[in-house]
Amino acid sequence: RRSVPRTDDGVKNLYERLGRMAKQNPLFIDFTWGAGGSTSELTVELSVNSKARYNLDVNMHMTCTNQPLEKVDEGLASAIAGGIRNICALRGDPPLGQEKWEAVEGGFTCALDLVKHIRKTHGDHFGISVSGYPEGHPDNIKPASALGRPLSESEKKRVMVDSTGAENVCCDADYQIELQYLKEKVDAGAEVIITQLFYDADVFIQFVKDCLAFGIHAPILPGIMILNAHGGFKRMTGFCKTRVPVEIEKRVEELKDDPEGVKAYGIEVGADICRKLLASGLVHGLHFYTLNLEKSTFAIMEALGMKKAETKDVVENENTFAGTLINTVIKN
Repeated sequence: RRSVPRTDDGVKNLYERLGRMAKQNPLFIDFTWGAGGSTSELTVELSVNSKARYNLDVNMHMTCTNQPLEKVDEGLASAIAGGIRNICALRGDPPLGQEKWEAVEGGFTCALDLVKHIRKTHGDHFGISVSGYPEGHPDNIKPASALGRPLSESEKKRVMVDSTGAENVCCDADYQIELQYLKEKVDAGAEVIITQLFYDADVFIQFVKDCLAFGIHAPILPGIMILNAHGGFKRMTGFCKTRVPVEIEKRVEELKDDPEGVKAYGIEVGADICRKLLASGLVHGLHFYTLNLEKSTFAIMEALGMKKAETKDVVENENTFAGTLINTVIKN
């Protein structure tokens, strides 16, 4: 996944990186969509140009945050005009400075509404992916002390410890509600699930097993967020309320004043997680949150024996308006 750059130089640098990434022939790439469609024009531009210049299939994000129906329809129309066949339908995070998520008048209240709208207005033109949360959605990860009881065995495997040392967890009851909601999204037309970041492979593996037991059979792609820097890691895991295994937390703290050491350890951790996921037989691919940086991703691919020699010529303008629905190439 790529974030939408904030400057012209950032856009230029991203195109250069995309050219290098394209030589690895990824199944798809995706671009984020700013709250309220704040980056919608640039998101569409990047998506269309990536397809035209590098023959890359794009899974374009679209969120409900601060976004009226008209803005959604404009975005979908632009995607169709640009030959984009895949949409990642998301609720989105609250806008900067706003703690609570609220729907705008005439807008959607959740990703399920967006999935239903896309299917109602455009039939099967788009392949639709949605998010999944192996540890529970951050909104449902709450202080364990509020439960008023000991954690269950399944909750113990999901529990995270925050910066104050307090335990937080998505309780079993809320976790079941989330599985039901995920099934509703799939039943409404979503065909692929891409998960939130995680650093405990066992949590993801259990999530897939739980989904299957719940009757959710859409392919589930694990969201791999590579550990690149101490500060970024602490901010992201804090914001997402991510469970971090004790040994990872300890080693990251030991390396906090060694930026290159953190990067090297991040590659090691990322490769180890990916190996465990692939060995489980439950994954159909790996979804890397590259954050517009390719070196660590390439290093992990190299460690896994997946990196291609960079000899592939990027094909420009070949079949750019046909598009591929990503659900048709992710094998169940």
